[in-house]
Amino acid sequence: MTLRLTVDTAAWRDHLSRTTAAIEGLIPVVKGNGYGFGRGVLLPEAALLSDFVCVGTVHELDGVPHGVTPVVLTPTLIAPALMAPVDDQVVLTVGAEEHVRALGDWQGRVMVKLRSSMHRYGVVPTQLADLRRALAESRATPIGYALHLPLAGDDAARVAEVEAWLPHLDPTMPLWLSHLAPSTFAALQAAHARREFRLRVGTSLWHGDKSFLKLSADVLDVSVIASGSTVGYRHTVVPADGNVVVIGAGSAHGVAPLADGASPFHFERRRLQLLEAPHMHSSLAFVPHGDRCPWFGDRVDVQRPLITTAVDTIEWL
Repeated sequence: MTLRLTVDTAAWRDHLSRTTAAIEGLIPVVKGNGYGFGRGVLLPEAALLSDFVCVGTVHELDGVPHGVTPVVLTPTLIAPALMAPVDDQVVLTVGAEEHVRALGDWQGRVMVKLRSSMHRYGVVPTQLADLRRALAESRATPIGYALHLPLAGDDAARVAEVEAWLPHLDPTMPLWLSHLAPSTFAALQAAHARREFRLRVGTSLWHGDKSFLKLSADVLDVSVIASGSTVGYRHTVVPADGNVVVIGAGSAHGVAPLADGASPFHFERRRLQLLEAPHMHSSLAFVPHGDRCPWFGDRVDVQRPLITTAVDTIEWL
């Protein structure tokens, strides 16, 4: 084993239960690398929480459990008829007339994407009528609106964005939102009791405060090295006498130096010095002579975002 995600199973499941109970209308999101767990691990968990699950793209539909409706968050320009996994149970996202035209003769359901202050994709209020007309001419059926709110700012600003949209929307269609605190979402529901809201939740559902998650890697080799020696792909000069520590995690796992160039590896709460950038399945660290050094089979802590990390194994405690 090399790169490992360790999970305090009881604490993690308790967090899932509490989060689901706190949010009426929660829709789990399982996309990308499955938030570090892998989509294959999280999709069955999502099926226990809701009748819907949000996935990232049409290429992430495999593995969605039977009886759960997948909602694809990213619009596609590939006709669904050309994609075998896409059927009438899937909900696709459209945020422009071009997205509707790309559906061809597909007779499934769609989510209408509204443009937020992120300015990513989605219609603005003046484009809604044209999009409705395009949907009426197609065979697709709109089932709701989606507004993807930014992480920047605060909940007051995000709620203001939502409420600015409400006068433009069909009140009989649900509005799916993101990035609101449970208490803020509940207050929004109470303030507009005649309208249905749903809240998509990904990172805060699967990660929580991360106290029950730990990322670590195995030490694969340790060797004594003299000052001035060269090591690694780039023949980095060793700064002093000490040990070269080979850690079983590298760029193939998504492991890289931190944004400030610092090493992502720690041993006994001390940061290990990288000799060169992680490469493929291993990294080279340096421990000066006299410092506490990890040994074969020891684990070092890895400081990386789980959403960009591919672990080799999950250890459920």
